[in-house]
Amino acid sequence: MSVNATCAKCDSPLVNDVIKLEDESEVQVSKCPNEHGKIKSPTCCGQDMTCSSK
Repeated sequence: MSVNATCAKCDSPLVNDVIKLEDESEVQVSKCPNEHGKIKSPTCCGQDMTCSSK
């Protein structure tokens, strides 16, 4: 499945990126290529919701 998300400020397609946290773990985000902001995956009980693909 894919999602075509765009920036609400400039209408540019969001690009995939990774943020490295202090504990060295990584969080996948989508960000505006024009630095207008980022969005990340949903959380549940303070933990990022993830799934493994087969």
